[in-house]
Amino acid sequence: MARRTTSKKATRKPAEVAKRAKLAKRKLHANPKLQAKPEPQVKSKIKPWSAAEVTEAFRRFHTANPEPRGELQHINPYTLLVAVVLSAQATDAGVNKATPALFAAADTPEKMVALGEAKVRELIKTIGLYRTKAKNVIALSEQLIARHHGLVPPLREALEELPGVGRKTANVVLNIAFGQPTIAVDTHIFRVGNRTGLAPGKDPYEVEMNLERVVPDAYKLHAHHWLILHGRYTCVARKPLCEKCLINDLCRWPEKTVQA
Repeated sequence: MARRTTSKKATRKPAEVAKRAKLAKRKLHANPKLQAKPEPQVKSKIKPWSAAEVTEAFRRFHTANPEPRGELQHINPYTLLVAVVLSAQATDAGVNKATPALFAAADTPEKMVALGEAKVRELIKTIGLYRTKAKNVIALSEQLIARHHGLVPPLREALEELPGVGRKTANVVLNIAFGQPTIAVDTHIFRVGNRTGLAPGKDPYEVEMNLERVVPDAYKLHAHHWLILHGRYTCVARKPLCEKCLINDLCRWPEKTVQA
């Protein structure tokens, strides 16, 4: 009868295997040469836009739509703030279906607090994350009353201290309610900035800073609206409508369906 043999590796106990793995890990960290080398970063070959090209792009946006407007329905700076908070991870159209009844009942922080969180929840339940948003709306209303006499402050730092308000929300309010040339980078502007090569960035803040740097001052007030509308209706996520694009010949996207 043939003698059955087993390898030492197969007969090792789990504790021994774990110990050997631990020692190997220590050896790896102790000797950098044994560690895997990071993959080299490939630098973008996309040619940056020239100042003349950026100016031309916004000249075209201005010609096509001289006075662009945000699509969130609101009555005053306070209701605008609430609407933008509600629009996080939701569509403007979806928010606009819920806010008429909400704003009819409460168009000031005082009225909103009096309305109460439960009623706010009921009125906005068709919007995603409505429970958290209702809580934030009541909390920010209370803070506006306590810290700002019930008024929306025209300062970014003060806005960002409010519950549910981040940089993008603050930028929208500063731009629309107070006429400041801020650029709120949402998913649409982030996509347009990167896809076209106009203002590429790894995150919304970097895209915002790059747009602040390249957009001519004469166009900064409305740049936010033009880029959002362009991303929402033309340079859409899945199948961009390159054949209808105003800036197709300037765009650096290598996969555009209509080549200039």
